[in-house]
Amino acid sequence: MTVSLTVDRERWSAHVQRTIDRIRTVATPIPVVKGNGYGFGRQDLAIIAAAHSETLCVGTVHELVGLPDSVTPIVLTPSLRGPVPQAVLTIGNESHLEALAGSRQRVIVKLESSMHRYGRQSALLKKALDSGLEVLGAAIHLPLAQGDDERVAEVTMLISDLPTSISVWLSHIDPSLVARLPDSHSYLLRVGTELWHGDREALHLSTDVLDVREVAAGQLAGYRQSEVPTNGHLVMVGAGTAHGVQPLADGRSPFHFNRKRLQMFELPHMHTTMLLLPGSVAPPHVGDRVDLQRPLTQTFVDEVIWN
Repeated sequence: MTVSLTVDRERWSAHVQRTIDRIRTVATPIPVVKGNGYGFGRQDLAIIAAAHSETLCVGTVHELVGLPDSVTPIVLTPSLRGPVPQAVLTIGNESHLEALAGSRQRVIVKLESSMHRYGRQSALLKKALDSGLEVLGAAIHLPLAQGDDERVAEVTMLISDLPTSISVWLSHIDPSLVARLPDSHSYLLRVGTELWHGDREALHLSTDVLDVREVAAGQLAGYRQSEVPTNGHLVMVGAGTAHGVQPLADGRSPFHFNRKRLQMFELPHMHTTMLLLPGSVAPPHVGDRVDLQRPLTQTFVDEVIWN
């Protein structure tokens, strides 16, 4: 029962290096290693990221365990917990600030973008400075649904009253746009999806075929004892809800074999999904691999195979 991510090491590594080099021409690249580690596993990906940067971003204070000692972690999601000396925390409102009262915690202060998620106006940054915290910069998290001109205009507006000594941490903006921003500030660019998933041809997600059995129309099978609609084969694959596997957003099956989509007999459950192939289709054999179409950020992989 294995979900595997197979990586073309040479191609993938070349893409990562090109992306880092491209960003470095205009800003400081900060790799993001959060959640499930973009499918690679957070701790393993952090080791790779550490070879490119002395600073990396994680999602929460709970993701600080197991990081290389050589890196400074930036926690992207604000926390109401007390100081965390080994990390840089994010301040998104006054309550986050109050939780660090009396400390010299290193922080980044969020500015409120058109996302309207975390962040406040620049007055919050002044409060952080006046409180004695060590403010490393101001962060702007842009929405995905923006054009290039909108992104440049929004960042330019948000930093217009920031002290020039405050660095600006950006996400969701192409490096080519940084040259259009005011040269009054230095910029750091957080990069995750484009860095790790930018060359999807280097990545292949698949799962094992664990069992195949012939079935007849009218038989009952599965957890819900559903009626088999046609003669054919039930194919059990080692991927289920424990791996984050679900139908695609439009309800279709995420499984493919020989470039053909395989229909699910019932919804995935824990470590197995039951597929149904009609009798006219030759089934895979036990031990074959079935392709899995899933966002890697939502998939828990059992093993990463570097080719």
